[in-house]
Parts: sequence; structure tokens; C-alpha cells
Amino acid sequence: MDMIFFDNIDKLGRIVLTTVMVYVLIVLVTKVSGKRSTSQLNNFDWIVTVMIGSLGASTILLKDIPFIEGVSSILMLYLLQFLVTKYASVSPQFSNFILSEPRIVFYQGQFLPDTMRSERLTRQEIECAMRSQGVNSFDDVEAVVFESDAKLTIIPKPTDDPQSTESTISQTIKPLM
Repeated sequence: MDMIFFDNIDKLGRIVLTTVMVYVLIVLVTKVSGKRSTSQLNNFDWIVTVMIGSLGASTILLKDIPFIEGVSSILMLYLLQFLVTKYASVSPQFSNFILSEPRIVFYQGQFLPDTMRSERLTRQEIECAMRSQGVNSFDDVEAVVFESDAKLTIIPKPTDDPQSTESTISQTIKPLM
């Protein structure tokens, strides 16, 4: 019961020093690795980010994990994330394997209950996304897409242009249909 607030100065000093070093490492490597590591996260990026946080915390708090071992594991995760995302950018098949596909959950005034159920989305969540984009009527929305980063994208109905001879289906929706 006597170790609730303080154990010893050596342990505290090690934790403080390791915290500073792990923090500097993660900030520098995140900066070098680019926007991908801090942007809107898809499932894959989120998992890597959680793992890096866990490794950082373990390296800081567990005296059985030397700093170099913790750093090595964090750097290896960043390297693996870089390699996987690099390969995904050149291989559509691999990209489809590791990333979830965007799905239309609302189309031309209709909620799509089967898709909503499989994506575990509620009508209230979709309506909230519409309101946050200033949409006042379902009639103003062509589609709502549940993106691979778990954001809801509102695609407004195309404006009627008498000179336009193209299909009225948005070019960004066509691949999802």
C-alpha cells in the first residue's frame, strides 16, 4: 500500500527520461512518415496507431523493455505501415484487401436499410451528417457514402443544366454502384 504515490527516484527518473525520448521519437517519425499517419484514419491506420501507442506506453512504463527494443518495434511498425500503404497505392487488389470499400447508404431520397445494417449505421447518424453539411431536405441529396475512413460524405443532387447531356448520376457515385 505504500507504493501508491511513489516507489523510488530511480524508477521515476527512468520513466521521465524514457517518456521524453519516446515522445521525441514518435513526433519525429510521424513527421517523416507524412500526413498518412495522422490523417483521417481507416481501419488499417487506426490499428497501427493504437499499436504504436501501446508500444510507446510499454517502453515508457515497463522496466523490462529496454528503450532500444521499444524504439525498434515502433520503427518497424512505421516501416511496415509505409510498405503496406506504398504497395496498396500501386496494387488495387491489395488495396481492396486491406481497406474497406466505400458504400452508398442513402440514394435518391431512400435510405438503404440492408447496407446501413451491414455497416451498423443508424438513420440518425446519416441525418446528423446531412445537417452538419447544411442539408435541409432529403430531396437535395443524391447520395450519402460511408467512406473507408468511417466518414459520411454527402453528395448533393446535380443542378439541372439544360446544356448538359451527361448522365445525372454523379461521377463519384458511378464506381460504387
